[in-house]
Amino acid sequence: MTGLTLDTFKQMLRHALTRIRERQDEFSQLDATLGDGDHGTAMVTAMNAAVEAAEKGTDFKTMLSDMGFQVMMQTSGSSSTLLGAFLLGMSDCAEGTLLDAAAVRKMFAGGLKNVFSQTKARKGGKTMMDALIPAVEAIENIQTDSIGEILEAGAQAARAGAEDTIHLKAIFGRARNYGERSVGTADPGATSWACMLSAFAETSNRG
Repeated sequence: MTGLTLDTFKQMLRHALTRIRERQDEFSQLDATLGDGDHGTAMVTAMNAAVEAAEKGTDFKTMLSDMGFQVMMQTSGSSSTLLGAFLLGMSDCAEGTLLDAAAVRKMFAGGLKNVFSQTKARKGGKTMMDALIPAVEAIENIQTDSIGEILEAGAQAARAGAEDTIHLKAIFGRARNYGERSVGTADPGATSWACMLSAFAETSNRG
């Protein structure tokens, strides 16, 4: 696939919702170890809001903006705030109904830039940023015009980043209160974002 169409992106979102719903209990169980235990539910709710808004979209910019605001209005908590910020940042950097490789890179970079404005968390803090930052870096750096290869590079980096959080000590959010005891458990946010990005790649590689 050499270009990302609006319809394919909507399919990516639907597939991501399916995958996140399938692993909802897993994400909540991870969160129960160090947090409130509701991360799986929160991510399903947020992604469902995003998908509902996307179905009405007729161009990337407006659709992503509507998705971001819908996620923030219908859900609460840090997960939905950062997902909403990511979508709004993507909206700032997307135009039209077909994105080439350069435009896809720009869209994901814009999403990350806006997330940076909403949180002080960075790579190594045992948060969703441990999946998102490596994913966007991989998307930006891979030398290919294939959308499928770009998204697969991002997915692989996200999964590796999420797995690495097992060995990290939490320094953000409620989990930071556990100190050294937070080591040994994967971060639920990084794990769910890696799931979402992997679902994007799965869909694009089917196209």
